[in-house]
Amino acid sequence: MPMQADQIEAMILAAIPDAQVTITDLAGDGDHYAAHVVSASFAGKPRIAQHKAVFSALGGRMGGELHALQLTTATPN
Repeated sequence: MPMQADQIEAMILAAIPDAQVTITDLAGDGDHYAAHVVSASFAGKPRIAQHKAVFSALGGRMGGELHALQLTTATPN
C-alpha cells in the first residue's frame, strides 16, 4: 500500500525536527512524490549526506511502500 504525503512528512520531521518539508504528489497516484526539505542541520554537509539523512528518516521504505521520491535539500537562507 502506498504511503500518504502526510506520513512521509511526519517521518522526516521525526528524524529532522527543525526541517521545513514540502511534499508534492507528482503523478496523483500516491506513489510518486517530490520532497523539498530545508534544515539547518544540513549546513556544511555535502548533498549526498543531506539526502542520506532524509532517506534514513524514511526507515527503508524506499522501493517498497514509497516507490519514487524526487528529493531536493537545502539549508535556510
